[in-house]
Amino acid sequence: MKIRLNEDREVVKTIREGLKAKDGYCPCRVGKLPENKCMCEEFKAQIADPDYEGYCHCKLYYKEK
Repeated sequence: MKIRLNEDREVVKTIREGLKAKDGYCPCRVGKLPENKCMCEEFKAQIADPDYEGYCHCKLYYKEK
């Protein structure tokens, strides 16, 4: 298993700017809730799933099998 950044540098730049503006909370989600702090709980659960391969919600990270 490997976690990597999106290959699209523009996506990474945009999401990182959003994270900075929201104090580390996912810019794709409404509200500053603990479960939305990057790396969000949804993606942590996807990482734990051995069958999951794909992007996190905001497409910043990609989990490879």
